[in-house]
Amino acid sequence: QVQLAESGGGLVQPGGSLRLSCAASGFTFSRYVMSWYRQAPGKERELVAGIDSEGGSTRYADSVKGRFTISRDNAKNTVYLQMNSLKPEDTAVYHCNAQRRVFGIDYWGQGTQVTVSS
Repeated sequence: QVQLAESGGGLVQPGGSLRLSCAASGFTFSRYVMSWYRQAPGKERELVAGIDSEGGSTRYADSVKGRFTISRDNAKNTVYLQMNSLKPEDTAVYHCNAQRRVFGIDYWGQGTQVTVSS
């Protein structure tokens, strides 16, 4: 059974930091591109950051470049999102995604809430 379990969300003040984790199980994690998406109330889901299967290539939304860092540990089947200098506009539900495009496979986690507010 495929599972993507996000954790690490919460309430943080502007300028603060959070580290999100996504623990994967039920599939061969090291073969999948992993990404973090977010969805704020009333807005469409957007890509925040992605990392290739070996962790050698990353990409970021312009809005988070220089503040967020995505990483993965294939030995632990876990992907991380380190979020620094958080802003109120970063408030959203953050979802973990696993993709193997060549096979048309797309897995999603349930999400973790991040709220940035004073």
